[in-house]
Amino acid sequence: MIGTLRLGLALLGAVLPLQAVAQSPANLTALRGLAPVARLQTTPEGRAALDANLRVTGDIQAGTLTQPILLPFPEQQQLALRDCFITDGNATGLADGLGTTLAAAYRDRARYSDYKTFTSVAPAVADLIGYTNNVTKSDSNSGKYFFANATTNGKHPVSAEAAALLADGAVTDVFGKAYDRPAGSPGSDRFGNARPFQTLPRLRTYRGADYFGDASHSLDWLRGPKQDLVDSPSYPSGHTTYGYTESLILALLVPERYQQMIARAAEYGNDRIIVGAHYAMDVIGGRTTSLHAVAHLLANDPAYVGQIRKNPAVLDTAATDADKHVGVTDYRALLEEARAAMTEALKAGCGAPMAACAAQDTGRFKDTAANATFYGATQTYGLPVVHAATAGTREDVGRLAPEAGYLLTAAFPSLTLAEANAILTETQGPGGGFLDDGSEFGVYSRLDLYAAVGKAAALAASRGGASAAR
Repeated sequence: MIGTLRLGLALLGAVLPLQAVAQSPANLTALRGLAPVARLQTTPEGRAALDANLRVTGDIQAGTLTQPILLPFPEQQQLALRDCFITDGNATGLADGLGTTLAAAYRDRARYSDYKTFTSVAPAVADLIGYTNNVTKSDSNSGKYFFANATTNGKHPVSAEAAALLADGAVTDVFGKAYDRPAGSPGSDRFGNARPFQTLPRLRTYRGADYFGDASHSLDWLRGPKQDLVDSPSYPSGHTTYGYTESLILALLVPERYQQMIARAAEYGNDRIIVGAHYAMDVIGGRTTSLHAVAHLLANDPAYVGQIRKNPAVLDTAATDADKHVGVTDYRALLEEARAAMTEALKAGCGAPMAACAAQDTGRFKDTAANATFYGATQTYGLPVVHAATAGTREDVGRLAPEAGYLLTAAFPSLTLAEANAILTETQGPGGGFLDDGSEFGVYSRLDLYAAVGKAAALAASRGGASAAR
C-alpha cells in the first residue's frame, strides 16, 4: 500500500526533461494532435494566429485586456503567484473549486507541510491522482522538446515515428522564430519555443506571497530560484495540463461541483498567462492534452491503462518497489473506489449530506453565470480562425471522439454514452482554432465542458437520477 506521506515533484514536475526513450503510442497520439502548431507559419491564417497569440498573451499579462476573471486583477495576480507551485500529489491547491465547506474538509486531510511532503485523503485517491497525473504529464511533456527542437530532452533525437510528424512544412521552434527569439539567440531558450517572459516587449512583474505564504516575486518562478524556466520550452503548458487533470479528478470525485472545478481549471491555466510563463496557445494545448488523455483513461483504453508507471509521490523509505509503482488495469474501478473514499472523508469533515455541503460556497465560484462567462472566454482566447473547414460546423463528437462522452457519464451514470456525446456536440465551443483541424484531438480543443456538464446534470436530475452514487 502506498503511504500517505509522498514526495511530489511540485517545483519542477512540469518541466523535467524526459528520458531519451521512444515515445509511447499515447505520446505519439498527443504529438500528432498538438502538431498543427508546427505548421502555423505555412499559411496566412496561421501567421495571423501566431501574431494574435503574442498580442493577446501580452495584453492579459499586463492587465490591459479586460477578462471576465473571478477576482480583481491584483488579486488574480497574487493567486497566479501561488498557483506557480504545483500540488500534484493531492490536488489541494485546486480544492477551492469544491466550495467553501468541502474545500475546508478536503484540505483538512490533504495538505502540503513543505515543498515535498504532503498527505492524502485516502490511498485510493492518492493512487488515482498519481496515475492520472503521470499519464497526462507524459503526454504533455513529450511535446515540450519535440516542438522545440525534435528531441526528447533537448539533446536526444525523437523516434523516427515521431520525427515523421514534422512534415508538410512543419517546423520546430515556431514561437522562437515567429517572435524573433530563435533557439540559442540572446535572451531566448537554448532549445527553442521561448516563453512570453522572454519574447514579450514588456513584462509586468510583481511581488507577493507564494503558496506557503513566503515572500516571493513573479520572476522567482520564471528565472529562478523557485523555478527556472529559461531553458524550458513553452508548448504545451505542463501546469495547465496538471490543472485540468487534477480539477477533472476532483470533479469526477465530487460531481456536485463539476462545473466549479472546471472553472478552477480554466483559472489555473489562465494564471500561467498572467504570471508570464505561457502563451494562450500553450494553455489551449495543455487543456486539450488533459481532456483527451483523461477521456481515454475513463474509456479504459489499453494505450492508457494496464501499465506500470512510476509514482513520484511515494516518500516512505520503507515502501517496496511495488509500492513505488502504480499499475492500473481498470481505471473506472479505481475511480469508483476513490469516489467512495472521498465521499466518506468529506461527509465526515462536513457533517452533513454531500449535496448540502456542496451547496455551501461563499467563495469566488458561487456565481454560476460568472463562471460560465469566464470559462467561455478561455475557450479560444479570441484567437483567429486557422482551419476554415471546421469553423462554421458542429463536429460530431460521437463519430470523431466517441470516448469523450465518458467525461460526462463517469459523473452522471444515468446518461448513455450516446446521450453524453450528443450533449458535447450540442454545447461545443467555437471551431476552426489552431488545433481544430478535423481530427479527434482537435475536437477536444473545442469541448465546452462547463456548458456540457450543466446540460448533463439537468438531464440526470429530470430522470430522478443524481450524479454518481454517493
